Amino acid sequence: MTYVVLALLFIAAAVIAGAAFARAAFAGKGGLSGERRQHWKAVGIAFVALAVLTAVFDSIMIGMELFHYDAAHILGVKIGLAPIEDFAYPLAGVVALPGLWMWLTRRRSHAAKPNLKGLVPQALLASRPVSWINTAYPFAAAMLLTTREIDWVLIVGTFYFLIPYNLAMYGINDVFDYESDLKNPRKGGIEGALLQPHLHRPMLWLAAITNVPFLLVLAFAGGPAAWISLAVSAFAVVAYSAAGLRFKERPVLDSLTSSTHFVSPAVVGLALAGAQVTPELIILLVAFFLWGMAAHAFGAVQDIEPDRQAGIGSIATVIGARRTVRLAVVLWFVAGLAMLATPWPGPLAAIIAVPYIVNCARYWNVTDTTAGRTNAAWRRFIWLNYGSGFLVTLIFILQWSLTS
Repeated sequence: MTYVVLALLFIAAAVIAGAAFARAAFAGKGGLSGERRQHWKAVGIAFVALAVLTAVFDSIMIGMELFHYDAAHILGVKIGLAPIEDFAYPLAGVVALPGLWMWLTRRRSHAAKPNLKGLVPQALLASRPVSWINTAYPFAAAMLLTTREIDWVLIVGTFYFLIPYNLAMYGINDVFDYESDLKNPRKGGIEGALLQPHLHRPMLWLAAITNVPFLLVLAFAGGPAAWISLAVSAFAVVAYSAAGLRFKERPVLDSLTSSTHFVSPAVVGLALAGAQVTPELIILLVAFFLWGMAAHAFGAVQDIEPDRQAGIGSIATVIGARRTVRLAVVLWFVAGLAMLATPWPGPLAAIIAVPYIVNCARYWNVTDTTAGRTNAAWRRFIWLNYGSGFLVTLIFILQWSLTS
């Protein structure tokens, strides 16, 4: 199969899905044709922007000879140094994802109506699709950089940490946090579903049946190290939110558990790949863990008021908004310093801490009564992760080329 055939199949699937999602999202809005035009106009503008970025960065990476294409499998038409087939991915993304998001949001906005009780759309929204990559990427990167090959374990594990894992982590959280979420204006969209009570029990069952088979398969593929890391990962997912454990209500332990959610996929990947444990690897994981703790602590600041109203404790409700923000800044700073102690090109990653520190530090003197304002920084944090992921990928590619 040539690259162009693969790209066309990918685009066709994205166009069909995007059109279907957009059609469903606009269903019942016959008089709002202007919104449809705005939607597709925005899709076009987004594609132009992504195409320019693709042309620039693909040309840079190809020019640096980080990778190349077999001429027998491409058309030969290029923009800069990037083959025309590379532009299939931004096109597919801008066509399919906005429609999916509108469809999910539409379902959420009508969720209170008794005739809309769909578990799957609610569960999908609860899983935070915008954050799926934050757990799948650490697993895939850790395993791929160790084994340097793509096998079924890598594919299955990446899919597990992309969707089922997030479905369990956030779905369980939305079930047990329902009372506080009712008081939280930021719930019900990109930052989490407002899962209706009649879906709570089905949501827990859905989390179980979508996670247990994957955990068993991955455990079968690995040895004791994988079993332990998978067990710790799964326990952290449940313990953070489930009644009776509620680690999220135990200050400091809440940040430790939350960080485990994002670091444990990388540890599982390393265990499955049989990676050698070195001091440098431990430093890298510690830096990642500190980054995760900082992210959790800072994210808790915006919820101080609704958490207190619901009687939920957190690191932010206990030590206060100001000290939590300052703690997050320090943790990100130490994480950046730790990366300076890793082998080249690891120290380059130290600079990734800077935008997080800048984004958080502007709330250095925030108070408990103004803590809600940090939501703006938290929304920027979500998108900062994508930029950081891009830079981390470039560093990984450089490390790959240096050690090949």
